[in-house]
Formats: sequence, structure tokens, C-alpha cells
Amino acid sequence: MTARTPLAAARTAVLAGLLAPCALAAQARDTATAAAPFGLTVESIMRGPLLVGRSPDEVRWSADSRWVYYRWRSPEEADTATHVYRASAAGGAPQMLADSAAWRGAPATQSSWSDDRTRRAEVRAGDVFVVGRDGTERRITDTPARETGAHLSGDGRTVYFTSGGNVYAVAVDGGPIRQLTDLRLADAPKKDDATGERGYLRAQQDTLFAVIRDRAAEKRHREQVDSLRSAVHPAYLGKGVTLNSARVSPSGRYALLEVTTAAEGEKQAVVTQFVTETGFTEPVPIRSKVGDVQEGQRVAVLDLATSRVTWVEPEGTRERKPTLTVQGWAPGHDLALVVAVPANNKDRWIYVVDTAGRATQVDAVHDSAWVDGPGFYSVGWVPHAPQPRVWFMSERTGYAHLYTVAATGGPATALTSGAWEVTDAEPSADGRAFWITTGETHPGERALYSVPVDGGPRTRIVTMDGWNEATVSPDGRWVATLHSTASEPPELYLAASRPGAAPRRVTLSTTAEFRRGPWIKPEVVTFRAADGATVYARVYRPRELGAQANGGAVVFVHGAGYLQNAHKGWSTYYREYMFNHLLASRGYTVLDVDYRGSAGYGAAWRTGIYRHMGGKDLSDQVDGVRWLVQHEGVDPKRVGLYGGSYGGFITLMALFTQPEVFRSGAALRSVTDWAHYNHGYTSRILNQPQDDPQAYRQSSPIYFAEGLRGDLLMAHGMVDTNVHFQDIVRLSQRLIELHKTNWELAVYPVEDHGFVRPDSWTDEYRRILALFERTLKPGSPPLPPAAAAR
Repeated sequence: MTARTPLAAARTAVLAGLLAPCALAAQARDTATAAAPFGLTVESIMRGPLLVGRSPDEVRWSADSRWVYYRWRSPEEADTATHVYRASAAGGAPQMLADSAAWRGAPATQSSWSDDRTRRAEVRAGDVFVVGRDGTERRITDTPARETGAHLSGDGRTVYFTSGGNVYAVAVDGGPIRQLTDLRLADAPKKDDATGERGYLRAQQDTLFAVIRDRAAEKRHREQVDSLRSAVHPAYLGKGVTLNSARVSPSGRYALLEVTTAAEGEKQAVVTQFVTETGFTEPVPIRSKVGDVQEGQRVAVLDLATSRVTWVEPEGTRERKPTLTVQGWAPGHDLALVVAVPANNKDRWIYVVDTAGRATQVDAVHDSAWVDGPGFYSVGWVPHAPQPRVWFMSERTGYAHLYTVAATGGPATALTSGAWEVTDAEPSADGRAFWITTGETHPGERALYSVPVDGGPRTRIVTMDGWNEATVSPDGRWVATLHSTASEPPELYLAASRPGAAPRRVTLSTTAEFRRGPWIKPEVVTFRAADGATVYARVYRPRELGAQANGGAVVFVHGAGYLQNAHKGWSTYYREYMFNHLLASRGYTVLDVDYRGSAGYGAAWRTGIYRHMGGKDLSDQVDGVRWLVQHEGVDPKRVGLYGGSYGGFITLMALFTQPEVFRSGAALRSVTDWAHYNHGYTSRILNQPQDDPQAYRQSSPIYFAEGLRGDLLMAHGMVDTNVHFQDIVRLSQRLIELHKTNWELAVYPVEDHGFVRPDSWTDEYRRILALFERTLKPGSPPLPPAAAAR
């Protein structure tokens, strides 16, 4: 292995993609077509990235902090392929890397630094690379196998990685690859200590027959030769186990293993593909359902000298069947961080584990509903601390904030506090501060700050209004920010990491056609819920689109449950953002509510749906309608709603349980019965169906279908691997048996949970628009009486 030249010299194959000429060309086209109005139609806006463009993502820095890399598609490109680009921190036009150069030349999106920050280990396209802080790099492996988990010793001289289920080591400056483990995914063989009659017969055979004695001697000789060839002894991890990760300790003596144990007796749901290349239907096994047996996750300390395996089992937790997750070794110390979460999800424990497997609890947070929130697994070691110190994020005050605590335990130090959240945190390379992203100025904004490692005043680094996702360079001098507003998709900006530094825009992602659109920044408003809580929402008013309000209204319900959409950045629901413009242009006032359970507002808001989905999350929509009637002049008899996934679930609950409030609704890819959804998501909120059937009964729309009176459109992909097509089929049969007639089901044979094809999006939203035009316009038929709705 020979040293590589610096990145700048090694990548002469890059193709220059100059932003400035592209921007000038785009401006020329904008000028030439400025008179052409934007076509605000379903067909136009459902083209997705073909209209909006493809914002940059996968942002990461080179080890020498000279270049920021990102994946992007220029709006000038005719196809939909994305490419890897790089931009210099010092300035100049960005460059597009040829695919052949990007394949193994661009930095990995994830990497691991040595404790002294002199080198960084990465896995690119399945091979291991080590890159110096000066930009020089060395390729460590070149194999058909896919190596994973590359990391360095504290001094950066040895790189470790996993391949084929075992851990290997090699000196970065050259030398043989050494296998450190012989991990066996099986139970340890039992020693054959025959007794009684069997013992007598075995001893008799050994006494009577020389061939038996010769075979035993040959076996002992082979074992002696094997022990001379390799000092690695087998380590047995058990049957049904898969290795997730393995990290070698700073001393090189131990490895920390994280494994998954299979769920015995699990029954998997199957999704069927109907449109296939073969012409035959093809089953796709997906997952089990909530409450079924579940796989587990364990952590072990492996002594590399003896192959002894010590399972980490924190005292008093075995009965609660915790899931253990590895968070890494302390710099310069053979102490490991492990996070444990019990099966009922009501606690998070952070432990410091020594090489004997002894666990010292350094933090615990409990929630009578379930633990979660921003930075739930944001746990690590404070760099360059005089004594090992742990940093973590916690909702212990009701809002996610940043803390540090000694590795020996004791009181934690709060570095931030207040009725707002820290959504991301990372220690600086020198260990003097943390880079944190917060929503302290407004729940709908995000900005980057620095805060001293011992606490103190925060310094705002990124000052652009809106939504900012920042990545700081390894040397801490630069910051790359994906910045967006409610009307502008994310673009990449570069700036020095100091207050007041002017950001330099790197990308222009939107198409010229999109930039001609009538896009507004919907106002973020608040209203009071029936229980006194403050609810945030975005409102689209017809007058802002040059239209006259017709008195009708539509409520859009975002999906995912724990997601924030009433913010001041670009929405992940950007098609719905544009569709809401279309509705407003036709006279409908549109409200987009961050209902109970949404992200961005603290633990109490997050857990407001515990044991009753379709409770406060739905009443927040009802209170939003009341606000529309009082403040926007909306006719209370002409309100509809729509949404997908969790939004589809809320739509069903609204139509079934609040028929006097919602005249019509479109439920897309909806959960209809939570007992059929996945375990990880559902068991936290509703417990297990066999343990808490009432929670499932009051939260599942299928039990309330008899309440349907308004017009209902349901739409579902037949290859939905998230909310299975079976879910909507079961509800359809229920509606048939209830003799309901004012509903329809549109199915999409090739679509998964998130639609891909523009023709599918277009068909779906044409139906939604037709539904609202039929039921919410002035003079539309009134809500049928209960008896007539059958």
C-alpha cells in the first residue's frame, strides 16, 4: 500500500459544473418567459422534482476542511440522475465529479476520527480508506467483500474494520491484515462428559481399540498446529444472532459488540406485487404486527486476547427486556457508552460500561407515556476532557436540552434550558464548545449556535431566517448550511463559522418554471385549543393568491404523527404545499395544523396522544376549524380535510366521529386499525393490543365506520410496505357491510407508501380536487342526515 496524493491532485477527472454560467442562463430564460403565467394545475404541480428541482443533500466535508461535498441535480440537466459535487470553502465555482471519480473518491457520508484528530477512517463503496487532516489518503482494502465499521486507534496508526462478520486490524502505514476475532453465530459446543452407561462404553472403546486412541491423538495434534497458526480463539455469540457492529477499545485489548437476536416464532405480513416483469404475482415479506414476538438487541464486551464474551446486563433491567445500543469507547480509556431502553419504552438509561461488563448508570429519564424526542440517541464523550465525561440530550425538563455528566455518575450539568428544544448537538473538534441547532427564536425556525462546553451564553452562528441544517467543517472554521424558507426549497450556503459572516450561495436548484410560480410564505398562526393549549398552524388565504374567498375551507393533516409542518422552512410535503396554493386560488382557505403529537413543541405535546390517537390530535383539527370560522369567515358547513398516512388516519377519524364538522375528506395510505401496524412505532403510543385493547379500540377508525355521513375518498398503493394494502381492504369490507354508499376507493397497483410516479400523484390529486369542488363550493349538497348516509 502506498500513500495517495492530496485530493486536489488525485481527482483530476472531475468535470467542472460552473454555477455562475448556469445561473446566468437560468436568468436569461426567466426573462424570456416572464410573461408566461405559471400553470397552477394538478398535472403541473404533481411532477414533483421535475418541476421543483432537486435540492442538495448528503452534505459532508473533506478531512482537510477545504471542500464540501454534496449530492445534487442541476435544474439544467434533462434527466433525473443526481451527481456528486464539491465546492471550495475558499470560493469559486462548484465542480461536478464524474461518476467514476465520485464512486470511491468522494468522502463518505459517515466517518470516524482518531482521538488526536489526525486521521479519519471511512468506508467508500465497501472499501476502507484512511484520510489525513492534510488531505492525503491511503486505501486500506480493495476486495469484493463489503467492509463496514471502519475506525481508528487513538493514535491513528491502526485502522479496524469488520468484514464477513469478523473484526480485522491493519497498520495504516502498511503491514499485514490481522484477524482479531473468530465470531461464531452459534451456541458454544457442550463438553462431552459422558457418565453412567455411556461413560463406561466410551472408556471401554478407548481401552480396547488402538484406532480410537490414534484418532484422538491426531485431533489433539491438529488443534496444537492450529493454535500455532493463529492465536484467535472462537467466540460463540449464540444461535439466531447477527452482528450489528464491533468497535475495538483504545487499548486494543477489547471489542464492544452489538448484536441482534432473532424473534423466534415471528409471523410476517406479506405484501403482494401485482404488476411484475414475470406476469406472476410476487409476495414480499415485510414485518410482523404490533404485539407479536420481537427481535432483541444486546451488547457484549469481547476480550480479544482470550475470546471471552461478557454480556452487558445492567442490574435490575433483565425482566424489562431492554434494547441496548452501543455509543462508543471513551477517548484514551477502555470505558464504553451504552444506551438501554426497556420493552415498554418508558425509560432511557445511559450507562458507562467497563471491560468486565459492569454498568454504571450516568443518566435516566422516565416518561409515563413513552420516552423519545430530539436527540434521543445523541450521546457521546466530551473530547479532550481531563477526566472521561459524557454528553447527552434529554427531555428531563419537558424539552430536549444538552447536558454533560462525569463518567462516574453524579449530577448532570445543563448547558441549555428553556421552553424550546435543542434538535441537534455535536462537540467541536477541540472540545471547547458544542455546535447546537435550536428552535429558541421560534418553534418554526432552526439556527446554529455554539455554546461553551462548561455552559454559558450561546452564540448564534447561522443568522439566516427560516430553516437551517448546518454542517461544520472538521477544523471548525467553516459551516455548510442547507437553508430554506416556506417558499424556497433548501439551497447550499457556505460561510465562515463566526457571527455575522456573510453566507455564500452555492446552488440554485429550482427550475425556471417553478420560480415563476405564485408561491407564498403562509403565515404561521396560533389558536387556542379547547383544553387551553396553544396550537401552531400555517394558513393559506385566497386573497394571497389573488382569489376571492368562497367560504369553504380545507384542513391539511401532515403525516408521521411526530413531524413538524407549521414552520418557516420548506416542507417535506412540498406537493401538498403547492396543492394548497391551488385550493386557495379556487377560493378555499387552507389550514395546516401541528396537532398534538407533532414534533418541535416538547415532551407534553409529543405524548399528548398516548393511549388515544384520534383524541387530542383530532380535537386540535376541530379547534382549528373553529378558528377558521371565527377569524377567516369560513362557512362551518363547508369544511373538508385530507392527508396521507397518519394524516389519512386522522381524516378517517374526523369523517367517522366528527361528521358535523367535516363535510368531506380524502384519506390517503391510511392506517385504519392500529393493531395491524408495526411494533416499534405503535407499541410506544398504545402499548400492546393484548395488554391494552381499549387503547386500540378507541384509536382505530375501523371501529367507528358507522359514523360516516360525509363524502369519503380513500386512496392506497397496493404495494405499500408501510401501511399495508390489507388495512384499507378490511375497512372497505366494513363499509360494505355497513351499507355505506358515499365512499370510494382508488387503488394504485405499482405504488408503495410514498408514491413515485407523477401519473399516480396526478390521478390521486385530481380525485381530491374533484371531491372538494363537489362538496365544499357554495351551493354544494349539504351533509346527508344520519339515516340517509347508509
